[in-house]
Amino acid sequence: MTDSVQILQTPAFKKAVKKWHANQRADLMQAIKDLIANPLLGERKKGDLHYLRVYKFKMAKQLALLGYSYDEQVWVIELLALSSHENFYRELKQ
Repeated sequence: MTDSVQILQTPAFKKAVKKWHANQRADLMQAIKDLIANPLLGERKKGDLHYLRVYKFKMAKQLALLGYSYDEQVWVIELLALSSHENFYRELKQ
């Protein structure tokens, strides 16, 4: 299964990743590898954000949230947002 999962990134996600340091990107890459191994790790949200799953992980000893959507039928993980908890959900709704 891990060979056939496709990873897509939104422009907002790419922009967020550019702001992080190299050690933080290494933690992010590990989190993405974890998601590839098990795409259902993240918690599914309800209401306005029903399409979203959020995977919480430690990045440089701080909690980080990785927002993504997963389509089981075509095995695509779309990385939507990466941030600390502050304003994470409000920015996704906009």
